[in-house]
Amino acid sequence: MKFIVLFACIAVALADVSHLDTVVRFDSVVNPDSYNYAYETSKGIRAEEAGVLKNAGSEQEAIEATGSFSYTSPEGENIAVQYVANELGFQPTGDHIPQPPEIPALIQKALKYLADHPPAARK
Repeated sequence: MKFIVLFACIAVALADVSHLDTVVRFDSVVNPDSYNYAYETSKGIRAEEAGVLKNAGSEQEAIEATGSFSYTSPEGENIAVQYVANELGFQPTGDHIPQPPEIPALIQKALKYLADHPPAARK
């Protein structure tokens, strides 16, 4: 039995744990109407977020969170995302996130005309 315990201790000591990602920094503050946290791992993953309770006690009460996270993709590309999350949903931004094409100038002009001349005012 002692041999098995000794063998297990040696196996644990010699185990390759270089593939594990460990937390190297973690900060957190939680208050009744706000919070924030930040962390970083040994493999370079970083995240931070701050949240606040808006319109406390009303029917429009909502939590708004702003934050960011970043990591390196398997292809070696740095991925960085900033976001706001609130009653309108999760709204991320980042260079790798596809963006809609620009609205052509003629369409913009038509939309402005329609906004300036609502249907009731047209003759």
